[in-house]
Amino acid sequence: VVMESPDFQIRLMDALDESEGAEVGDYVEEQIENPDFGRIAAQAAKQVILQKVREAERDRQFEEFKDRKGTIINGAVKREEYGNVIVDIGRGEGILRRNEKIGREAYRIGDRIRCYIKDVRREPRGPQVFLSRTDPQFMAELFKMEVPEIYDGTVMIRGAVREAGDRAKVAVYSRERDIDPVGACVGMKGTRVQAIIRELRGEKIDIVEWSEDPITFVMSALSPAKVQHVSVVDDENRVMEVV
Repeated sequence: VVMESPDFQIRLMDALDESEGAEVGDYVEEQIENPDFGRIAAQAAKQVILQKVREAERDRQFEEFKDRKGTIINGAVKREEYGNVIVDIGRGEGILRRNEKIGREAYRIGDRIRCYIKDVRREPRGPQVFLSRTDPQFMAELFKMEVPEIYDGTVMIRGAVREAGDRAKVAVYSRERDIDPVGACVGMKGTRVQAIIRELRGEKIDIVEWSEDPITFVMSALSPAKVQHVSVVDDENRVMEVV
């Protein structure tokens, strides 16, 4: 506000004209008395400062969360609006929409939950962090947290599909022949997969071994159903007829 004042600019130009030997890039010091502000000018300056602070806060929040897209975050339930859950995620808030909740999940204020950061977008009212608990990648990230072999890349998740709250299938593949990818994900007595099932509210998870041969892979994915034969294979449309 001060620097945009015409009187200030005139005095600044006069001070620069009186500086002898000044060149581009030099610093010139000249003491200039502050103009007297009225109530309206002071209020305008306050509004400008507050607006810039809010903009800087929004930019910082966006920069912090944009690189965390595709990861799991812990938060606390703050409130509920029209079925959507507002989650406190530290320096900002995340939105868990009603269609991104598992089944009929109900939360109370203060409950701690884990969510998948599905998207981060700039909007006129500020950056919006959209969370999900139904996205298949949420389950894949949980496996990465629970299974060291997936975390270090020895075992890879080649595909994951879900009917959130009901059932899911995960296709895994091992880069090393002596490591059983399914056994690594299940864990001793099922401890690893059970931890994920609890987080997903009892969702039934089938873990199958991925294969480069489509017929072999489909037969594994359909287990425990017994496949008698595959009659039609359409590679172009990715369709199979299985009996």
